[in-house]
Amino acid sequence: MLINQKALLFPKRDMPGSMQMAMDLMMLEKTRMQSNISFALRFYTWEGCWLSIGKNQKILPRHWLELVRERKLQIVRRPSGGKAVLHSGGLTYSLVWLSPPRKKHEAYYQASQWLIKGFSSLGLNLKFGVQSSSQEEGNCFATSTLSDLVDPEGIKRIGSAQFWDKGNLLQHGEIVLNPPKKLWLDLFKTKAPKAATNSIPRKNLDQKLYQACLNFWPQFEWEQADFTKKEFDQISKSSEKFL
Repeated sequence: MLINQKALLFPKRDMPGSMQMAMDLMMLEKTRMQSNISFALRFYTWEGCWLSIGKNQKILPRHWLELVRERKLQIVRRPSGGKAVLHSGGLTYSLVWLSPPRKKHEAYYQASQWLIKGFSSLGLNLKFGVQSSSQEEGNCFATSTLSDLVDPEGIKRIGSAQFWDKGNLLQHGEIVLNPPKKLWLDLFKTKAPKAATNSIPRKNLDQKLYQACLNFWPQFEWEQADFTKKEFDQISKSSEKFL
């Protein structure tokens, strides 16, 4: 990476899933519009219970749609690939990297090291999964591939997905903390993963992980950033396409 490049940190927000997906893409666009910015990071939570599905996930099980009709769930389509992810009781991260390795697995590896080191400092050792990606399994957390991070019990603790555009990387992922047992069972017909160990703080976890990211990439000059009113208007307008 280049020395003296700047990186942006956006404020944590709790918003509907469609807004979050549109905001991720706006963060990518805002970052690459500035020549001296190489990296951006934000954390967020979801307003309500949301299921995000990959951009190529076309056929949805009937009982998923029934949960939507019963207003127990909302569904949003991610700009990234991968399978379905339930967002409830966890923390989501999103990063933009304008000069990542061109090989997908290498990009995943390097873009996840700060998470591994951050959780290690909190007493939880994570490693990459080893399973092959299943095309038949609709639940992202049913398998743990090289793009995922699992805990010592083999439980996937972080599932990530990527969106590439013009050589620039947007990677976002769900950190599973307190998954809803009943909804998880209704949705995926399997038990929810165990809650994260108590050594992982539920409050201000984003700040601790931000510090881990800063420590891992000290060559970046980090700045607080946010979206303008005009950008928020664009986010709101474009959010509809993700529903």
